[in-house]
Amino acid sequence: MTVFRWLCALPVDRGEMFTVFTMRRMLGLHFGSHFLGARSCSSYVSKMRYLMRLKEDDKACQEALHSGTILLYHKLAPLLRKTETGAYELPVFQAPDVSGILDKLGKDKELLNNSVLIGCSDTHVAQFSLDVGAVEQAAAEGLCGGVFVDLRKAFFLLQNSDVPLVTQGQALLRWHQTHGYCSATGRPTHSNQAGSQRVCHSSGIIYYPQMAPVVIVLVSDGKRCLLARQSTFPRGMYSALSGFCDMGETVQETLRREVAEEVGLELDSVLYSRSQHWPLPQSSLMIGCHGTVTSGNTQISLRGSELEDARWFTLHEIQEALKRKIPARDKKEGPSAFWVPPSYAIANQLIQEWAGQQLKL
Repeated sequence: MTVFRWLCALPVDRGEMFTVFTMRRMLGLHFGSHFLGARSCSSYVSKMRYLMRLKEDDKACQEALHSGTILLYHKLAPLLRKTETGAYELPVFQAPDVSGILDKLGKDKELLNNSVLIGCSDTHVAQFSLDVGAVEQAAAEGLCGGVFVDLRKAFFLLQNSDVPLVTQGQALLRWHQTHGYCSATGRPTHSNQAGSQRVCHSSGIIYYPQMAPVVIVLVSDGKRCLLARQSTFPRGMYSALSGFCDMGETVQETLRREVAEEVGLELDSVLYSRSQHWPLPQSSLMIGCHGTVTSGNTQISLRGSELEDARWFTLHEIQEALKRKIPARDKKEGPSAFWVPPSYAIANQLIQEWAGQQLKL
């Protein structure tokens, strides 16, 4: 009997009602398609196992590369192309196209083998990313019909649906650039065809791409939310508090410590919301949460140089910021007008989630 069917068959009394109903709802929402739709399940499993095979079989991955699609980067800046409507898209290339471009630029076609696997379509067309930073940028842009754009700027130009793939590609390419040597022997490491690992043949150590856990929390006192800014932020931008997990800490401990360190407040409760991969400045797993403080514990106290400012914002101020252009360019609003990170960023999603909950109160 599956877990889902077992839960549905459970007798429920009043004392157990919330827990069992909640578990049933979670399983139904998040795994319902897998339990109730065999076709959906087999499609997803087939896709994941295909990717796993490409990571384990260099020959199969090389064959997939020559029939798959490739995203291009130049020194980690993704290639974007402006459409007739003025929007930007991610142009994709096939291996023969990239080989032809490299040939015209006088580069060895073997550079194509530096491509790394980042996913596949539902029809099992493998997706790769490749950095062509060894070629002249302007010449490459001319042949590719696009422009290489800094990833931070690309966030504001791309559709949200394009962002996960382009960030994953950049993150994996950067990891390979920074893990070329074994930390134990100092000798070169070598990548498999998929780029899912690097190995030192001297020590036998295998290195795998990793992400650092980072908490990001939107603090509220029930009526307002707290946003802060660092001096390195673009002018006028405020965001939720965030920080890296220290060795040995739980997520809850990191949340409490970061809020205490940065703004001098003690969290009363925390609630997990969502997570997101974030590629800058290095790959992180952003663990998004909501935190609350009591009404008598709202005095902000900044210490150190990490934060330039932190303040409480009302629902009305947040609603205006969410509607504001990014970055704010309306001269009538003046330099004091603040804005929040773009809609793809988990900070924006936490802020929107809080605003939506406030409207229900």
